Amino acid sequence: MLEDILVVSLEQAVAAPYCTQRLVDAGARVIKVERAEGDLARGYDEVVHGESAYFVWLNHGKESIVIDIKNPADKGLLASILAKADVFVQNLAPGAAARAGFGSEELRVRHPRLITCDISGYGESGPCRDMKAYDLLIQCETGLASITGSPEAPGRVGVSVADIACGMNAYTGILQALYDRRESGTGKSIAISLFDSLAEWMAVPLLHHDYGDAAPVRVGLRHPSIAPYGAFSCRDERRIVIAIQNEREWRRLCDEVLEAPEIGRDPDYARNSLRVLNRNPLDARIASIFAQFDLDDLIARLRSAAIAYGSVNDVGQLSTHAQLRRITVGTPTGPADIPGSPVAGFRQAQGYGDVPALDSHGASIRKEFA
Repeated sequence: MLEDILVVSLEQAVAAPYCTQRLVDAGARVIKVERAEGDLARGYDEVVHGESAYFVWLNHGKESIVIDIKNPADKGLLASILAKADVFVQNLAPGAAARAGFGSEELRVRHPRLITCDISGYGESGPCRDMKAYDLLIQCETGLASITGSPEAPGRVGVSVADIACGMNAYTGILQALYDRRESGTGKSIAISLFDSLAEWMAVPLLHHDYGDAAPVRVGLRHPSIAPYGAFSCRDERRIVIAIQNEREWRRLCDEVLEAPEIGRDPDYARNSLRVLNRNPLDARIASIFAQFDLDDLIARLRSAAIAYGSVNDVGQLSTHAQLRRITVGTPTGPADIPGSPVAGFRQAQGYGDVPALDSHGASIRKEFA
């Protein structure tokens, strides 16, 4: 799909590498520009044969070159590469790329077909522009932590959702800009921030706050505005989540799974808003019945009644999950099996590419763009 697209990325950590990894998966050539000590994500951990799990996840199939953007000769090399590039991605601190001579405005004047993508914590303007921005900080600043966790305390979403959301938005914006360039012949400057990405994801709680009675409260493994929709314990101490989306499903749950049609006829549970209002006694009634069955027995009942469910698995159970798709990528210290791209179908024929060692493509790239 993107086999003729050259992407240059002055990137580190998660958000920008996530974006460019999706571009690699779609066939683009990505030249990853690193500082002398390398992308800081290389040092986050050493769990994959001594390599960082973060780096292995987000950098297979890229070409690594070390460039010092403060060195005149290296600046000239980067300028030569960008003259032939289709996309330039950077997630330095706001203003740092421009001070080095690689700001989006200047580059777009020099190269009208170039698409530039600036990734930042809070955006290129505004009172928070220069605040340091890491994933957990953004989860807290946007209010996400306030609606995540148990009723007793806020919590962090267990993966880097601010970075991932930002990287997804950057990828989408670049694809839109590439599509637009086919018609207009000119590139675009796009800017994505971690804060904006998570703030947009917070639209429903924000609208409840602004137009309803209040923002949703923390309810743990339960849905704040649908009932029954949450986790229940089984006799064998496994947990299962059920989700009821309409009144037909509610009646089937009561009649076929709980075998308690009187619960379905109880006026306190006649519609979803009432079930939410009376969630605690409703959940207690369901829990008392579920506790009489092992997980496998409940799954059989739920499947037969076409009720949505999911087991509350841990990471070990994900590792052996029948639905998990994996790909194998090479790393400097050995092969690694990682989850396949959620956008399946692009890279199978070409292969997935290896995770590059620091500056492993430096000599060949310098020769190519000299």
